[in-house]
Amino acid sequence: MSTNRRDANGRVWLLALPILMWLPTLWAGPQIQTWSTANGAKVLFVRAPEIPMLDVRVVFDAGSARDGEKPGLTALTNSLLSEGAGAWNADQIAERLERVGAELGNGALRDMAWVGLRTLVEQPAMDTALETLAAIISQPHFDPEDLERQRQAMQVALRQSQQSPGSVAQKAFYHQVFGRHPYAIDSDGTEESLKVLSRDDVRSIYRRYYVGRNAVVAIVGALDRPAAEAIGERLTSGLPAGEPAPELPQVAALSAPVLQQVDFPSTQSHIYLGQPGMRRKDPDYFALYVGNHILGGNGLVSQLSEEVRDKRGLSYSVYSYFFPLREQGPFMIGAQTKNASADEALQVMREVVQRFIDQGPTEEELLAAKRNITGGFPLRIASNGKILQYLAVIGFYDLPLDYLDRFTDRVDAITAQQVQDAFRRRVDLERLVTIVVGRIPDQGAAGS
Repeated sequence: MSTNRRDANGRVWLLALPILMWLPTLWAGPQIQTWSTANGAKVLFVRAPEIPMLDVRVVFDAGSARDGEKPGLTALTNSLLSEGAGAWNADQIAERLERVGAELGNGALRDMAWVGLRTLVEQPAMDTALETLAAIISQPHFDPEDLERQRQAMQVALRQSQQSPGSVAQKAFYHQVFGRHPYAIDSDGTEESLKVLSRDDVRSIYRRYYVGRNAVVAIVGALDRPAAEAIGERLTSGLPAGEPAPELPQVAALSAPVLQQVDFPSTQSHIYLGQPGMRRKDPDYFALYVGNHILGGNGLVSQLSEEVRDKRGLSYSVYSYFFPLREQGPFMIGAQTKNASADEALQVMREVVQRFIDQGPTEEELLAAKRNITGGFPLRIASNGKILQYLAVIGFYDLPLDYLDRFTDRVDAITAQQVQDAFRRRVDLERLVTIVVGRIPDQGAAGS
């Protein structure tokens, strides 16, 4: 499983399969069952008897939005879980899982942190894997030696990210869009914070957020309901009940445009435009989602790609996306272009967005987008692992259990007027953050 912690994961998740447009009328999503464990963890379960596998993910409201004044703390804490737990050190944990063919993964994002497992359901493989996962969740060692090793690894990764213009641009974008909101915190930490994070810090944040009432358990596998209930209890019984994480503050709207240019020794400029976007449970979610598919979310056949890439050759890749979180996540438009073309590319990107706000999509564009989204949707939940990810999202953000069943119907119900209305209300070019990272021309030399 992936342990990538960056928020841009999964940016492009739609497939161009209009030939399958008839499937939504015949297709039904997986049947989701839900209950709570004795200590308050929410469990979501889908029975999948086709293959003898179990996929499970335990999610905690313990992402970087909970770091406070110590950026990188939640990521460090999550990374240490599998470095030693219960009766085993990191090597022994790896050996136990490898011996039974199980796969372990973990990660931390802005909203959440998680630990997941994939294993055969046959014994003793499943029992060994679940015993190990339960210890990782509830009995981590947090040994000083492991902490120091992970700290150094994060410091190396941070220095590497500082050599990437894309990473520099993305971090600057989040800082400008979210200001003093917890979403502005760098998930990977800063040079200053990583130096001083301590074992006491790790243990304190673990005790606060790795608790039953702050957990969601997603289970997909060849099991019946009683077996799934037993797994939910087994994985969380070692955790105190605790309390849910407090609500995050609302994201403040931008009051004025922001332009930040960062001189960087690269041949191309990385451009990010955007502002606060939408929440996971936003009433405009589907209108903005379908509209963005037309604007810049559908790869090479979007309006942005046509104007910036195809007509003018300014960028090989230009895109837009909403990244919904518990509170308003970012709406971002991005491109890479030659340094000398940065101003022109930026102007064209703004013009395309303004035209979309003013005119909305055509009926032909809307129909094509709906076909693309609904036609490809069944393939997006065509494996246990994909279903597991959706279960975790549905449980964590408290989405309705029929979310997958109703997804294509809600997409089909969107009108061009709803798209235009949502973009007019939610996207304001007069209050955009603009980040440009690349070689800035020497104006003095140019004018001499």
